[in-house]
Amino acid sequence: MYWIASGALFGEDQPVILHLLEVPDAIRNLNGALMELEDCAFPALRDVIISDAPDVAFRDVDFAFLVGAMPRKKGMERKDLLSLNSQIFKAQGEAMNRVASRDIRVVIVANPANTNALVMLKNAPDIDPA
Repeated sequence: MYWIASGALFGEDQPVILHLLEVPDAIRNLNGALMELEDCAFPALRDVIISDAPDVAFRDVDFAFLVGAMPRKKGMERKDLLSLNSQIFKAQGEAMNRVASRDIRVVIVANPANTNALVMLKNAPDIDPA
């Protein structure tokens, strides 16, 4: 997120508002990241929105980088992992469909990325997949 806030991704003259989505149990962990972002005083960074609600986190977002998914745990079968991650990406896709910019571009790096992308896409029918 720091390379986005620094202007390295979109250019130093492009204002950036970071929307950070976290699960409710871990939302307090983002306070440290927020303090670091504030300390860096990145000129492109205009605001940071932290939420555990997908509709808040995705509101009017133009770019989404989905990096979080449930990790596979000992004894967990692949189908169990896919089921849990499908719930995550279904909720995110539905939220994006409701509140994100119609021109949103989404990058998914959470494994299995191809399956997660398909689930998100199927739950965001108003988002252009191109």
